[in-house]
Amino acid sequence: MASLPDPLDHRSSDHDILELFLKRWSPRAMTGDPIPPQTLHRLFEAARWAPSTYNEQEWRFLYAHRESADWKTFFGLLMEANQIWCQHAGVLIVALSKKTFTKNGKPNAVHSLDTGMAVQNLLLQAASIPGLMAHGMGGFDRNKTRVALGVPDDYEIECMIAVGIAGDPEKLPPELKEREIPSQRKPVGEFAKPGRFAF
Repeated sequence: MASLPDPLDHRSSDHDILELFLKRWSPRAMTGDPIPPQTLHRLFEAARWAPSTYNEQEWRFLYAHRESADWKTFFGLLMEANQIWCQHAGVLIVALSKKTFTKNGKPNAVHSLDTGMAVQNLLLQAASIPGLMAHGMGGFDRNKTRVALGVPDDYEIECMIAVGIAGDPEKLPPELKEREIPSQRKPVGEFAKPGRFAF
């Protein structure tokens, strides 16, 4: 059986960083095996320690294991292109952010940023566990999600994440199989410059 490519065979950094950042990528090939609760809790524990404004910790995660009664509802939120490969995920997660501060109800301008950092912590933790993969997605119906999962208006629906056991890329449809390679990144000089805006 073929296995997913090793990101370190396809990526190298221009500056000295932790290898974990290079190992995090978004494969689609999964086995369909269940994710043990303790493994999922490790991902949420990593998210727990993300930085947040005034320690608001405004992220919320809703999830469904593939063997649970909620799986069909979560799976039905995905766009068809993502359903093709997410059918083999072990867990589907919806990430939310609270748009107002709990202490005073005032708008929180950085709720999405803080939740994004929590999501990144989750993804990096997944990348550190051999054989586990996590793939963040924007391809789902947010309006349908709000209704189906009873999400209050005070919460932003940010993204979905598929978590699974790494599988065989050969079992993916041809158009997805050819994309099952860790992607590259722009050099630092293309997105970081001193002084005034000059991009």
